[in-house]
Amino acid sequence: MNPKVDFYFSKAEKWQEELEQLRMVVLDCGLTEELKWRVPCYTFQNSNIVLIHVFKEYCALLFFKGTLLNDPNGILIQQTENVQAARQIRFTGIQEIVKMKSILKAYIYEAIEVEKSGLEVNFKKTAEFEIPEEFQKELDKTPALRTAFEALTPGRQRGYILYFSAPKQSKTRDSRIEKSMQQILEGKGLND
Repeated sequence: MNPKVDFYFSKAEKWQEELEQLRMVVLDCGLTEELKWRVPCYTFQNSNIVLIHVFKEYCALLFFKGTLLNDPNGILIQQTENVQAARQIRFTGIQEIVKMKSILKAYIYEAIEVEKSGLEVNFKKTAEFEIPEEFQKELDKTPALRTAFEALTPGRQRGYILYFSAPKQSKTRDSRIEKSMQQILEGKGLND
């Protein structure tokens, strides 16, 4: 146990028992406990393996390379369609965790083996993401915007593409594009 992480477990208003149980399960697997992104993160030889996090409806173990795990029990969940590597196992009660203890440890040990083997997730390249029609029109119409967008890092490009693609309505996509144009022209990412 890392004392720097204790506060996370003591401040939890919801899921406190579940979080403590998950912590014990993960620590039983010999991982190093750290605090990253303000949540407990468990590493093996400085590589992220799994983290514990909470949401309103559930708490979860998130496996960084979950897509590479076998998942014989069909319990790994892709958070959203845009999440490429990570997978969660969600819990809504302490009994679920207690019942699944040996299964959870098996998944954690497999995640450690994946890391030891050097396996990497094949991420979708930025060029493979579909640019929304509204943004494509703007890029075609404004050469300076195209140049600025192409100069952004692939991660920043992806961030904008996903942000612009998310709304169902065209007018909302147009609005997001309009509000982001100056930031793109300044060479900034969505959250810069």
